[in-house]
Amino acid sequence: MISIMFRTLVALFLILSFGDALHAQALFAGKGPGSYVAVGATLSAYESDYGQRGLGGGTLFVDANLYRRIGIEAEARYLRVHSDENISESNFLIGPKFSTHTRNLRPYAKLLIGRGHLNFPFNDAHGSYFVVAPGAGLDWRIGEGRFTIRVIDVEYQDWPLFTFGTLHPYGVSSGLSLRIF
Repeated sequence: MISIMFRTLVALFLILSFGDALHAQALFAGKGPGSYVAVGATLSAYESDYGQRGLGGGTLFVDANLYRRIGIEAEARYLRVHSDENISESNFLIGPKFSTHTRNLRPYAKLLIGRGHLNFPFNDAHGSYFVVAPGAGLDWRIGEGRFTIRVIDVEYQDWPLFTFGTLHPYGVSSGLSLRIF
């Protein structure tokens, strides 16, 4: 299942990335998105690998596009909705983000690393673990304005040092961001 999802994400990213090549008109030499910093929030739905349960919540993120297609993304995700037995997850991740653009669409791929926190059932214990999280998504810039809709953000996490064996939570998020610089 993982390899099918990964192949699908890679295929979607490649199709959207090379959409520019299909246009007959060349862009102006000085035209481009340039550097920017955006802050945003999303709603997230995740399948927690601990207990095979679905968790929901929110994510706050900062997206700093340093060069034309290379940037850094940092996110803080809190998954506490639809939690039975007081099980919850939180992630604090940062890493490189590679994107391309076709008019107002910006497909991207990212590889984030950081820390994940898990609150075990009935608040009996909690732990912090190393997390690696590859992901991909699509942002849609609204007109020429400062707002961008995060249409979809798909992330597959790997918690290799989890106490009871490796965890693999995965999920999707959608939301809105605002360009501040």
